[in-house]
Amino acid sequence: MKKEIADIRKDYQLESLTEQDVATNAIAQFTRWWDEAVKSEIDEVNAMTLATVSDKGIPAARIVLLKDYDENGFVFFTNYNSDKGMQLAANPHATLLFFWKELERQIRIEGVAEKVSAAESDDYFYSRPVGSRIGAWSSPQSRVIANREILEQNVATYANEFGENVPRPEHWGGYRIKPAVIEFWQGRSSRLHDRIRYTLTAENNWVIERLAP
Repeated sequence: MKKEIADIRKDYQLESLTEQDVATNAIAQFTRWWDEAVKSEIDEVNAMTLATVSDKGIPAARIVLLKDYDENGFVFFTNYNSDKGMQLAANPHATLLFFWKELERQIRIEGVAEKVSAAESDDYFYSRPVGSRIGAWSSPQSRVIANREILEQNVATYANEFGENVPRPEHWGGYRIKPAVIEFWQGRSSRLHDRIRYTLTAENNWVIERLAP
């Protein structure tokens, strides 16, 4: 074991989290922490890890960006033909993970993915810069390409075709992760972290439990 790696550690001491502290609703508790994270001016506060599983049971994870959330779930956008899109089509179960190291906090969300409506995808797509909209057409996301020049050629082709009026491609849009479990993790000293888990019941009530760190 490399000693310089094994010796890296941090003792978390900023905050605590008790059952008495938290909201009775998991989304309300997420909003509390989200607002505090935004006020803390964390860089790319909406960056979250998305974990999916392939049809062969192989897990994969990558960073995506939260673009909206409410009681119905957490929304991000991507190419439906990408690896993550194909994995979600085969197995819609997914996990999201926020890590806000500045606040010594994590939020883990387990749920099921569903595509958002075409209207929701349109609303977000047309709010994007023109270059990003052209990029959605230009990149065969997750596919092998021979070189970067292919992307640049595609950009030039679609920019010439569409100009400023770039439509949303049918293969691009949003997913909503509908949460079944949300866990709030607050770092504490000596690795005795606070972990509060919300589990959604069939009656749409949240059961709150403490987990051992």
